[in-house]
Amino acid sequence: MARVTVEDCIERIPNRFDLVMVAGQRAREIAAGAPITVERDNDKNPVIALREIADETVDIENLRESLVSGQQKHVEFDLSEEDEIIELLESESNIPGVQPDMPVADGEDAVDSDMPQMRFEDAVDETPDS
Repeated sequence: MARVTVEDCIERIPNRFDLVMVAGQRAREIAAGAPITVERDNDKNPVIALREIADETVDIENLRESLVSGQQKHVEFDLSEEDEIIELLESESNIPGVQPDMPVADGEDAVDSDMPQMRFEDAVDETPDS
């Protein structure tokens, strides 16, 4: 078996950083069960990926596209202004640990018995400054 050198792959992907990223993506695909296009020859997945790139048995553009889509964490959608407002209002109403203000019925005290109460005198220090 001839060893795969980076020079063999640089002819296909001139930028070494891109080569590493694309080969890594292909190695992950192989590890996930994608069929290989060259003989395994007892090689590990990164070596197989480099051999596939050097032999041009895989589509490099498809690998780049899957790499980019795999790295995206947030996909933005164009929403109308009304949809954005509705989404914002819905997200504000579902904040963990925050309960929306509930209207108080006539004759009920608005004080939550579980919450400690603070008096104005507790908040204001009335000692004169020296």
